Amino acid sequence: MLIRRVPGLALAVAATAAALGIHSAVRAIPALPLCVALGLLCGNLGLVPRTADDGLRFAGGPVLKAGVVLLGFDLVFPDVLALGARALAVVVAVVALTYVGTIWIGRRLGVSENLALLVAVGFSICGVSAIAAANGVIEADEDEVTFAVALVTLCGTLAVFTLPALREPLGLDQEAFGAWVGASVHDVAQVVATSAAAGRIALATAIVVKLTRVTLLAPLVALLGLRQAAGDGRTRQGPLVPPFVLFFIGAIGLASLGIVSLRMTRRIDDVRTVLLGMALFSLGTRALASRLIRIGARPLVLGLVSWLLIATVAYAGVRLVWH
Repeated sequence: MLIRRVPGLALAVAATAAALGIHSAVRAIPALPLCVALGLLCGNLGLVPRTADDGLRFAGGPVLKAGVVLLGFDLVFPDVLALGARALAVVVAVVALTYVGTIWIGRRLGVSENLALLVAVGFSICGVSAIAAANGVIEADEDEVTFAVALVTLCGTLAVFTLPALREPLGLDQEAFGAWVGASVHDVAQVVATSAAAGRIALATAIVVKLTRVTLLAPLVALLGLRQAAGDGRTRQGPLVPPFVLFFIGAIGLASLGIVSLRMTRRIDDVRTVLLGMALFSLGTRALASRLIRIGARPLVLGLVSWLLIATVAYAGVRLVWH
């Protein structure tokens, strides 16, 4: 079985290495969405041999979940608690309202339930990583995952350019602007790029607020697991909460105890990026362009509306707490 997985895993590693190399040369190009793009390219051009199927399926399953678990090492509870009760309440409200609102809007637009859920999780929590984690539970179609990743990448990129331009018109100082960015922008890399334009204080505030949002990934994915179990219509074997979610919480606990050095955390981040890159490349290879086109323009509308929703809700919260 292991030997049969080697060709697919090797292909995924090679594609991820290429994406990381391009990202290193051109920092404006994010590595993980690029892995999806390379997967799409290879899959739709017929460049993926059948011998790679087993390995790519493994990359899209266990490898993906391992990458999500390693994300927990970036999070520490003391930094979250340091925000204070009112700020924590704002972060929770932003996540909850964006998630529920996106699901509701998706239904009104006639977007498939799984795609609306992936967009809701990606926009409300942490972009690509959250989509990967949610897909580990609901197992959506590859084209739905690809479309959701494309939407968070598009809107997150728009945020990098539009939010700094709105800082002065909206009357936000560095701390308030950082809080707004951390509460509303999707991927961590996009948060850094957007907040850094305003200065060191904005950057530090944005990272803490953003990572606080990421801590909500575990309970949200756990709830998705419980919902999936309830909807199976049969007795579920094993734990109701997916094991990788429990490992994710355990990783947060280890990081919070301070027993993982900064150097080790950086190495873990590198491994996590590779694992998620392999998984996203695998998903991309199975998303055919014809299927993506059939999804239509409604998901694009959903993504743009969800982006405006989280930006508006986050701004209202910032005005209440940081002003």
